[in-house]
Amino acid sequence: MLANLIIKSISNQLRSRINRLVTSTLLSALLGALLLQPVQAAEAIDRQGEARLFYTTIKIPANAEQLYVSGAGASAKADGSWGNMEEQTVDIFTKFKATLEQQGWSLGDIIQVRVFAVANKDGTLDFDGFNRGYLQFFGTAQNPAKPVRSFVQVAALVNPNWLVEVEIRAARVT
Repeated sequence: MLANLIIKSISNQLRSRINRLVTSTLLSALLGALLLQPVQAAEAIDRQGEARLFYTTIKIPANAEQLYVSGAGASAKADGSWGNMEEQTVDIFTKFKATLEQQGWSLGDIIQVRVFAVANKDGTLDFDGFNRGYLQFFGTAQNPAKPVRSFVQVAALVNPNWLVEVEIRAARVT
């Protein structure tokens, strides 16, 4: 009877140790398998539907950093004038370039451009002037990237001297 109790006690201890050993071995194997899995490469930003001035769609992966920049208009020139549509567009994107570079970003990171424009005093909207200015920054040898883009004519902008206001969104995968 004592012998049976001793055998039963040893059997329970052995079973407990075997269970811990099996559990430990399985956890070690699982952890090892997970650590040996190849690190997945970061997904890239996917630009589709390239047109002359912009892409029709851009897909941003979950692992991308994003930066939103508030709308901006042109600044007055030294002589107090504000310039035409092309000049204002160049002024705005020059400021955006400086803002992005100060934060370690570039014009190539811009994925979306929203444009709000008003007509000239003669009632015509200078869309071509905007595009001439825009094309100095996008689809160039220095910056071949192009964003998606919206261009909307509005009745007025907050500054009556502005012909155009632009806001941008940037994204990058690091």
